[in-house]
Amino acid sequence: MTDNPLFRIRQMRKNDLEEAICLSMGEGWNQTEKDWKLLLDGPRNICLVAEYENKIAGTATALCHSEKLAWIGMVLVDKTLRGQGIGRMLLLDTIKKLSHIQSVKLDATPSGLQLYQQLGFTEEYMIIRMICPTSNDFYYKYPGGVPVHTDPEILPDVLEFDKSNFGTDRTYLLSAIYRNFPFKAFHLKQNNTLNGYIFGRDGSRFHYIGPVSAISVDTAKTLIAKAMELLNHQPVALDILEDKEILINWLESIGFVKQRYFVRMYLKENFPGTIENQFLISGPEFG
Repeated sequence: MTDNPLFRIRQMRKNDLEEAICLSMGEGWNQTEKDWKLLLDGPRNICLVAEYENKIAGTATALCHSEKLAWIGMVLVDKTLRGQGIGRMLLLDTIKKLSHIQSVKLDATPSGLQLYQQLGFTEEYMIIRMICPTSNDFYYKYPGGVPVHTDPEILPDVLEFDKSNFGTDRTYLLSAIYRNFPFKAFHLKQNNTLNGYIFGRDGSRFHYIGPVSAISVDTAKTLIAKAMELLNHQPVALDILEDKEILINWLESIGFVKQRYFVRMYLKENFPGTIENQFLISGPEFG
């Protein structure tokens, strides 16, 4: 089913946020009002809802990083209204509105994988969600220098470092995360050269760590360790690329467990960036 006259697809409005948040929380997702506002406030972003009897039946968003790349996320359908083609309608409309973007990407849950394949998305690699339900007093010997808080003066360098590794500009996203949670942003320099950075944010269920880009697994480990120092005895979640086996093993040694996985997929062209320097993503809704 590609169309259903019972449902109206329209732009999301600010007064839809309460219902949208209820949908994501009903799925046990970690997004907060700030995450939804980040998506809704972006002037190039696309945020759609499916409306049914004056209520929100589903949502879909697209974070437009640049003319190169847009990231689809927050594809949600009310549990009582599934099986009627709402998700497909939202995705088809979103993809149509992204016709000017060179590449469209997303991180698919297993339940959504078949639909994305039907719409032409190609699998790229897997990402593993790991959680630490409650961390113990965390202590780490920093072998190569201690990360420091990222201040506004260094932020442009961090954004340029991210661009070279991610494959396109994420200034809107990372600046918004930094603005909301500046105390969770760190970077590591050695010999006056930026070697990596980490951001973090609050969540409805877990503190979230990511993204992390770094020149080596040791640098990534050091950045994550610094973030964990602030989160003793609190639940933490992160999403890690499956090929980062050394880092995954270390995370398990400090109390993280694998919870589930996502499949990164793309439509049209692909902009993978420098995969070896990408460790943690910024969230399946953001890329």
